Amino acid sequence: MKEYNSCSDSIKNCIDNKYFSIAHLYKEEKSMSMHIHDCYEIYYSISGGKQFLIDNKFYDIKPGDLFVINQFESHYISQLDKIVHERIVISIYPEFLKSCCTNNTNLDFCFSTRDNNFSHKISLNKDAQSRFIYFINKILASDGFGSDVIEHASFLELMTFLNKIYIKNHTDFTDSFSYKYNNQVDSIIEYINDNIMNEISIDDLANNFYLSSSYICRIFKAATGTTINKYVTARRISIAKSLLSDGESVNSVCEKCGFNDYSNFLKTFKKAVGISPKKYSNFSTS
Repeated sequence: MKEYNSCSDSIKNCIDNKYFSIAHLYKEEKSMSMHIHDCYEIYYSISGGKQFLIDNKFYDIKPGDLFVINQFESHYISQLDKIVHERIVISIYPEFLKSCCTNNTNLDFCFSTRDNNFSHKISLNKDAQSRFIYFINKILASDGFGSDVIEHASFLELMTFLNKIYIKNHTDFTDSFSYKYNNQVDSIIEYINDNIMNEISIDDLANNFYLSSSYICRIFKAATGTTINKYVTARRISIAKSLLSDGESVNSVCEKCGFNDYSNFLKTFKKAVGISPKKYSNFSTS
């Protein structure tokens, strides 16, 4: 497998191929702006770093720390120290990972299941660090006949290994969410996706599914790791990026993505992506 030295290139490859990609980053970089993306992310710190902000939670970064970041969760490195921040970032296409699950083994568990005391951070001990690097090297070194099989099998081993650690560190998950995706939340997400062009409120969702507003918010957060409002916004931004890349005008995209206010669309898009819709369109279509 190709090893990327740019996180954005790795993410693009992951999404384009609906697979997974690995970036090995070690050059100095400035603190990046808050961003979200359409794939899962596993962020492993080898050296340097200082502070990570993920979905409004601050974490100190130390060598051996691993972060599990869900699809559409906002995150950025808020502080860097003077040591070169070497890290490995794995980008995973969500539907690909879900397709790898079996009835007995949910490799999506570390992304799809969150409890009230959830932490994105897992501090690996020396043995676990060595095993993580072993799997990464095995994936990257695969070449020649059977390389795709070895690559895929090694990835499954890696995700099994990480989920075991994740489950061990989070022992108070309720049985209703253990190893299976919540059917109610699945229906809620389907409804949101089907009605993304319309105004969607939590009260509307609660009434549609005959649930209380507090309950529907709680089960959605527990199953997805993010809030309903954040999911709706991230979904709209994802669609907007796709339409802009296809050459749609900014005004047209604003309407098709369910934003009821043009200025709000511009502000929300820039906050999530880092640049204005117009600049994104020019960059994507050039």
